[in-house]
Amino acid sequence: MKSKILALLRERGDYVSGQELCERFQVSRTAVWKAVGQLKKEGYHIEAVQNRGYLLAEEKELYGQYELESRMNTKWAGHPVIYYDSLTSTNLQAKLDAEKGAAEGTLIVADMQTAGRGRKGRAWSSPAGANIYFTLILKPRFAVELASMVTLVMGLAVAEGIRESCSAQTWIKWPNDIVVNGKKICGMLAEMSVEKEYIHYIVMGVGINVEKQAFPPEVAAVAGTLQEECGEKLSRASLIAGVIRAFESCYEAFLQADSFAPLVERYNALLVNKDREVRVLDPKGEYQGIARGINETGELLVELCDGTVTPVYAGEVSVRGLYGYV
Repeated sequence: MKSKILALLRERGDYVSGQELCERFQVSRTAVWKAVGQLKKEGYHIEAVQNRGYLLAEEKELYGQYELESRMNTKWAGHPVIYYDSLTSTNLQAKLDAEKGAAEGTLIVADMQTAGRGRKGRAWSSPAGANIYFTLILKPRFAVELASMVTLVMGLAVAEGIRESCSAQTWIKWPNDIVVNGKKICGMLAEMSVEKEYIHYIVMGVGINVEKQAFPPEVAAVAGTLQEECGEKLSRASLIAGVIRAFESCYEAFLQADSFAPLVERYNALLVNKDREVRVLDPKGEYQGIARGINETGELLVELCDGTVTPVYAGEVSVRGLYGYV
């Protein structure tokens, strides 16, 4: 109930009477008073005025269970939210929860990770109070062959969700790195449990760099933060809610078509590599071409110097700009 009261006070932006809260949530005045008191202890500045009710005043950046729940205006994605001050890894926790029967849409969020990981087992810097770390549990019924496209869906959702939540002009570096002003501000890691042709679950982990911070030397040249690149103070809870809302919409379109086809045009519109020269770092031999966008299966279409177009599969190669990361 505390999250619902918080959401209503934020939406109204004015005083809400205790009577209205009682009727809306079918609870007693004492229960409302206790809930408001607990929110105050969490750090929310809520004014209580006789004959007027309660007002959420001068919101500051708060991050936790109630804040996340109060902003999660989705149908199933992000329900429930489970927040931790610290975890070894949100993906690891999500896998443990999924094995125990956690519902699809469960969202694991941590303020910090002590053993965050990226692709190929690389360490992911995960300090407290600075960034976003979350993992969404999915339990799809589609064919195993489609599972790799979930990262494309999330990549599009992160780019669109951030654009809707703040002024940052986010772009996608194929296949799913999110960049702002040429700097990588987000990484993703999808893991799944499969038995023969049946997917038990997919855990879709996302890390977004938000606050200004020092990065390890090995990534300092390419890593950036939203705050540095867009120059404004951002609410991490609001950003997560925007991304999850965008993901729910994108993922449902993907499920309905059983294909990435409905999302290709939107993805290509945000593809930073599109119509630019790229280097394809193929183990069989490096080559150059012009990226023309992706196809319905998520492969990058690269036009070679002789005019032929070759599809590039993300699991086999990586792509760079001719003169740098993008």
